[in-house]
Amino acid sequence: MATKTIVFPTDFSTASDAALPHAEALAKSSYARLLIVHVEEPPLAYGGGELYYGLPEPSSERILAMLEDVRPKDPAVPFVHRLTMGDPAGEIVRIAGDEGAEMIVLGTHGRTGMTRLLMGSVAEAIVRRAPCPVLVYREAAERLAQPVGT
Repeated sequence: MATKTIVFPTDFSTASDAALPHAEALAKSSYARLLIVHVEEPPLAYGGGELYYGLPEPSSERILAMLEDVRPKDPAVPFVHRLTMGDPAGEIVRIAGDEGAEMIVLGTHGRTGMTRLLMGSVAEAIVRRAPCPVLVYREAAERLAQPVGT
């Protein structure tokens, strides 16, 4: 019998943090493992092919350490981590398909208007292309507006 899998993508944001308890509860109630995924985006390249290194990116080792810190609070919930590189929405959809995932659970920032138009929506792209149901959790607007650390 194959193990049920719930994919939980994280970008280490408060929106992702807020969705983790929901993913954990679903995994626990359905006897599934959590596949906790972070997708590194490749460095941006200008038209001539030269790479853009504006702000220093965290090293892969640092990102892996951050990923390993994302874990369910309940030690009875099985989980594994996966770090990959590529387009976040495309990689998450691919991983869910490859793993035969029962569900994808992710947090969203809930951007609207011009910000969403300019930045796109990873959550929306996942919902449109996912091979399984997707639960998108949006943290309350009041909580998103709070300064970090409160």
